[in-house]
Amino acid sequence: MLKVAKFGGTSVANAQQFKKVASIVAADPDRRYIVVSASGKRFATDNKITDLLLLVNAHIAYHVDCTALLQTIKERYVELARELKLTYPIAQKFDEFAMHVKDVSAEYIVSRGEWFTARLMAELLDKPFVDATDVIRFHHDGSLNQDMTARLLQQTVAEKGSFVLPGFYGATSDGKIKLFERGGGDITGAVVARALSADVYENWTDVSGFLAADPRIVDNPRTIHRITFDEMRELSYMGASVLQEEAIFPVREANIPIQIKDTNNPDAVGTMIRETAEEREREHLITGVAGRKNFTAVHIQKAHMSTEVGFIRRALSVFERYNVSVEHVPTGIDSFGIVVNGADVSNTIYSIVADLQKELKPDSVQVVDHLALISIVGRNMSRRAGTSGRIFGVLGEAGVNIRMITQSSQEISIILGVTNEDFNTAIRVIYERFVKSEMVCATSE
Repeated sequence: MLKVAKFGGTSVANAQQFKKVASIVAADPDRRYIVVSASGKRFATDNKITDLLLLVNAHIAYHVDCTALLQTIKERYVELARELKLTYPIAQKFDEFAMHVKDVSAEYIVSRGEWFTARLMAELLDKPFVDATDVIRFHHDGSLNQDMTARLLQQTVAEKGSFVLPGFYGATSDGKIKLFERGGGDITGAVVARALSADVYENWTDVSGFLAADPRIVDNPRTIHRITFDEMRELSYMGASVLQEEAIFPVREANIPIQIKDTNNPDAVGTMIRETAEEREREHLITGVAGRKNFTAVHIQKAHMSTEVGFIRRALSVFERYNVSVEHVPTGIDSFGIVVNGADVSNTIYSIVADLQKELKPDSVQVVDHLALISIVGRNMSRRAGTSGRIFGVLGEAGVNIRMITQSSQEISIILGVTNEDFNTAIRVIYERFVKSEMVCATSE
């Protein structure tokens, strides 16, 4: 089984973590292709290497001396090499980089976090180092050249066998460094997995996988061991994410599963993400619950609205005019709502309402602020009758007033609108009654 393993910044933050990665890679010879991010925080108040390099860019842009900052970064890497007893001349190579730091692009500077980290990891694992500029190819417009990238990676495998590759960046055909968006190490791993037709893409981080609820709201929520790409997208959109969302597309298109693993607990099952979940005798009704606060809903009512062709389109065009992304549009016969992120309309809501009244001539327009959206996700909900009724019932018993209801077209999620004040209560109640209770039942059986 061919595996591509990506190790995030927290997995390579210090010498102890480097050694854990080495033991994980050594434990499974199928992990032949390793992607690493820049070293992350060593402790809670520490700085990520990428953030420090971004600060270097800021110093240069504002003509502020960055010598001390560069020395701080250098010492991090020198300490790593010394503790790991590596021979790579990290101090010399970093000094060469620092000497020309004002002559290179901002993207080149930021990419060095991954570059130096991967250099050290390659020696520790005794694998060839491959620079991402040699195999990850971008078009000049910044989009990934997938075909060329695949050819270069396959050629590299033929020449070197296994390798260690820095994530987060690549280059255009003329050698100009290009970055993926933040969290791009996840994307690099997915791109490599697809190009090499891996059986599994392992994403190693500092958590045990996707959790069924926010641990800041629910005590010790269960880990979701099996989840589909669609379910993951629904939960990630509401903030329950341990993976850069763009990372799923390369592997999903190639039907390659992603496994989220914990560097600090490598024997834990983690979370397996697939296109379709394996059928089991017993499956949870609800896979997970997640949500976000501070949405705004604009409710528009007009008699015989349904007979006016293009009525909703005209309303949506008003929001488009103000460059506001629409989250949901729950509808009725003579009314509908438009739900947006509250921050997106904080300065324009009165102008938007004025335009709606002018262009639509509605009977009423009502604005509801401080709305929280909760997404209840589960691939099995559509198969079990009465699920929505049960959810509404337990929320009613808890005194939670539901302000909005909508459902995804795939029938894998129910989205509820509640007040910000009821948000935590709603999350806890749903988890306790539909996730934790099923765990207890399964254990008792």
